[in-house]
Amino acid sequence: MKILFYNHTGQVGGAEGLLLILLARLDRESVDPIVVCPAPGLLGKMVTELAVPVETVAGLEARFTWRVDQFLRYLKSFVQVIREIRQKVLSIRPDLIHANSIRAGLVATAATFGLGTRVVWHLHDLLPRHPLSTGIRVFAFLFRRTRMIAVSQATADRFCGAFLSLKNRVTIILNAIDLEKFQPNQAARQDTRDELQLSQADFVIGIVGRLTPGKGQLELLRSFAQVLSEVPHARLVIVGAPLFNREHEYRQLLKQTVLELGIADQVRLTGSRNDVAAIMQGLDLLVINSTVEAFCLVALEAMASGTPILAAISGGIPELIEHGKNGWLLPRRDEKILATAIVELSRQPALCAQLAEEGRQHVTAHFSASQYIEKLQAFYQASKNQHREAVATHSPGVPQFASSSKAKS
Repeated sequence: MKILFYNHTGQVGGAEGLLLILLARLDRESVDPIVVCPAPGLLGKMVTELAVPVETVAGLEARFTWRVDQFLRYLKSFVQVIREIRQKVLSIRPDLIHANSIRAGLVATAATFGLGTRVVWHLHDLLPRHPLSTGIRVFAFLFRRTRMIAVSQATADRFCGAFLSLKNRVTIILNAIDLEKFQPNQAARQDTRDELQLSQADFVIGIVGRLTPGKGQLELLRSFAQVLSEVPHARLVIVGAPLFNREHEYRQLLKQTVLELGIADQVRLTGSRNDVAAIMQGLDLLVINSTVEAFCLVALEAMASGTPILAAISGGIPELIEHGKNGWLLPRRDEKILATAIVELSRQPALCAQLAEEGRQHVTAHFSASQYIEKLQAFYQASKNQHREAVATHSPGVPQFASSSKAKS
């Protein structure tokens, strides 16, 4: 089966990291992959290193907005990329398109109008509460040759909204990580602390992810300043870099806040790192402070590494973490509660060790890359079989998907 994987950006984030895991482990005897993505960015290079062919298109400019001028500019970008993707599809003639985001799904579906090409939308994000979201649902509903893979139940529910009939076209396949890469490592813990000038006596808190307001780094900084009054040996490590929109301004705000709070000696802003597995080893606690989190791969990475997690309740987080068993949950957007929870956990090393061990066992049992690939390849094969049945049932040239039940996590 020839599958065209379309990614609307050339940057590498969580969704792209998962795509790379998928491409590295696909059974090439049954799947012939080709990736289409914008040229700028690391994604094309990393895919090429996996011996997967790459073709390039223009980058897609598309954001949810209330401004008419920006909406028209984004619409123009959509039209340009749709034309380029259509040419790629006519040239490559894939059996299926795996669109690696909602935006990519919109483009791929529009680009294949009249061609009958099957399109899978990989839903990595929670669809925002916005009038355009209803339009997206209507668009997806009208094209019966589309199917969706959701990374969590929360993602599936938000995508379907009031369109209950869409649920029959959504399969839930929870994300996974490379367990060989993320596992406890005392040597890496020592090396990481030495590099970041952290002592073994320090209580090291970390937050890992793109520098963007939705990840909550600013609120964590303010909470951390409160923590220091009761845990003076606490240290905060912020790992990540800005990628989109006005996120570079957000990074400057974080730096300014550190100075204004007088905590520069206790905070490490590392920027982007390609050794997140080692960073996890240096932490005593990982904080996930997102306001919106469809799934959160970094949670799996921390759990597999034996690092306890303190997470704000959002999206798919409760599907991964059971409070008091394999992690610690708290309400979103409450800096005082966040500070109190950090202080409480810093004083209970036995509890942290228990949470870490339960988390590690949970991820090892349910979120391995091998299990993930098995589910995806079964999904591809089922879609292929359904396509054959649809062709036999319906008029020629109008392939459709049949409904299928959700995959078990």
